[in-house]
Formats: sequence, C-alpha cells, structure tokens
Amino acid sequence: MEKLEAIPLSLDIGKIKSKLRARDLKQLQTLLDMAQSLICARAIYEVCYIDERFEDAVLIDGIRFKSRVLRRNLDKVERIFPYVITIGPKLEEKADCCDDLLEKYFLDAIGNMALSKAREYLEHHLMIRFALDALSYMGPGSLADWPIEEQRSLFSLFKDGALSVGVRLTENLLMLPRKSVSGVYFPTEITFYSCQLCPRKGCEGRKAQYNEDLAKGYGL
Repeated sequence: MEKLEAIPLSLDIGKIKSKLRARDLKQLQTLLDMAQSLICARAIYEVCYIDERFEDAVLIDGIRFKSRVLRRNLDKVERIFPYVITIGPKLEEKADCCDDLLEKYFLDAIGNMALSKAREYLEHHLMIRFALDALSYMGPGSLADWPIEEQRSLFSLFKDGALSVGVRLTENLLMLPRKSVSGVYFPTEITFYSCQLCPRKGCEGRKAQYNEDLAKGYGL
C-alpha cells in the first residue's frame, strides 16, 4: 500500500467565485482561507492485478467484484489502482457548526472542490510514477451496475490501511470523514466516465452526457 500525505492543493478563488456565483469576494476569501487551514488531503492506493475474469465480474487479489461495466473496462487491463482519498474531518466539522446557511453551503462546496483537486493530484501521481498515458476511474455506487455494497470489497483490499489516512467505512457503507472518495483507477485509451451510462437528470457532479448507445453497448 502506498500513502500520499499532505497533498498540496491550489484552489483558485476566481473559479470558486464563478461556480458559487458569490458576490462578496472578501467574505469568500475569508472562508477560503479558513477552509485551506482546515483541509488535510491524503490518499492511499494499491497496485493490484486481475486474477480472473468472469462474464459480469472480476477477481482482484482474491476478491470478487461484481459489475458488468467494470468487467468490460478491465477487459484488456492487467494492473489497476484501487484508492481512497480524503480531505480530513476538520472542514466538515466547521461547516456543521455554522449557523449561517450560506457560509455552510460555501464551505461544503469548497470541500467538494478540494476533494476533486486531491483526486486530480493522485491521478497525475499515478500517471507519472507508472508511465501511463491516460487513466479512468470507477467507484462503487456510481452506477446501479456497481452498487455501493461493493465498498466492503474495495475496502477489504486495503485491510485496515484506510484508517492510516483517517477513513473508515460504517455499517451503512458511509465513508467517514464524509469528504472522502474511493474507487479504482485503470489505464485506458479513451477516457471513461460513469456519467456516460447514468440517465439521472439534474446532477451537479455530471462530467459527461448520458450516452444511450454506449449504455446499450455495456449491456445496461
């Protein structure tokens, strides 16, 4: 297991202002400064290999992951990188204590952006270290085809390793701290987004449009 400590994050106040449609730049800068003092971005990842492939599942380090989409994405892949990323609990604790609903919303949104930046850092780290041209990722719960229950299998790859960056999985499959993400990175020639197979409308986190033909191609 590899661990990345104190991941450096650069949050652009101009982009944050535009995304949040904030009017008071001074207030936003104060909140951003506060958020950055509370964020501690860390990550762990494993280098794993595919043991066996089935029609709608793959065996990774002796653990079976059931997903038709994941199986197809790993069809020509031998090496993958399961990961867990977090920005720590302090920012969400501060947001939870805010009586001002707008401040609470801003801090929560800044936390989401910081977590996205931490993911980008890990992706870049993997590409440089392992000389990869491109990576895509999937996470349990991102599609009905790979349900949130698969988090147990993913976390079992790390044994107790996730605790080394302060992340634990509850009985209800919620990661704590809440500003944490997990999944599997894999080499790819064409970038894959789970969003392409998800028809849900009104999703703020959407990274690509739903593609009905692609979904049919995956057997969904």
